[in-house]
Amino acid sequence: MALFEEGYNCTQALVLAFLDMLPFDRETAARMSCSFGGGMGRLREVCGSVSGMFLVIGMIYGYADPKARQEKSDHYARVQKLARTFEEQHGSIVCRELLGLDVKREAPTPEERTPEYYKKRPCKEVIGDAAAILEAYILAHPPGQGTLETIDKGE
Repeated sequence: MALFEEGYNCTQALVLAFLDMLPFDRETAARMSCSFGGGMGRLREVCGSVSGMFLVIGMIYGYADPKARQEKSDHYARVQKLARTFEEQHGSIVCRELLGLDVKREAPTPEERTPEYYKKRPCKEVIGDAAAILEAYILAHPPGQGTLETIDKGE
């Protein structure tokens, strides 16, 4: 939440909060995640904090072999579980729906971060919730501690 208040977008704030678990430096993490803020470049699609969760779990639990069908299936189940948990708390994973916006796309220029901006946007709290969801998931499923059979697959 503090990272968002520093000026990082929602995805960057989420990813940087888990930097100690990732195999790259702060600048690389910030650059890698910068395109996803504002629901992907202010397109108001998938919430940036949700995208951030997915980026982090990809680095922690992901697969690299394009033929790894089971690993891909297991990983997509993780993605869907995290999305479902977020959606249960917020009613949606879509940025514009979370913000109560009618427009699908906005101008690419972000609004200035003023006290009024932070008052009218739920983003800081949403990022905090996403970070808590991700932290709980990681604690319940320590990396390297088994396959999806140990992860409530059907939930």
